[in-house]
Amino acid sequence: MPVSKKEVGECPVDAMMRVMDGRWKGTILWRLQEGAKRTSELKRSIPGITERMLIRHLQELVADGIVKRDDKKRIPPAFTIRFPRMKGRGGPVVQMMCNWGRSHLKRLSAKR
Repeated sequence: MPVSKKEVGECPVDAMMRVMDGRWKGTILWRLQEGAKRTSELKRSIPGITERMLIRHLQELVADGIVKRDDKKRIPPAFTIRFPRMKGRGGPVVQMMCNWGRSHLKRLSAKR
């Protein structure tokens, strides 16, 4: 049985939460639902995120296969970040999380 949050056990929810662990990852994925973006576009669309944190989270999301980094192979260097075009990846899951989050926010505001 895993001891650390970074270790992956048999629970699929824990595996998903390990990938999503990070202050800005949800916001990054939410912004990518609109389509592929350059790193600078992502940074402008997320107030408060530092470039260092954006790069770190993007590297982790790329390593986990959640998003894809496309190198435009030009000078100056240009990269776009997008969801891979593969069934069952990224987009639909993020949309489900957004829907759940909206419902949860409504429940919280109704309690107040």
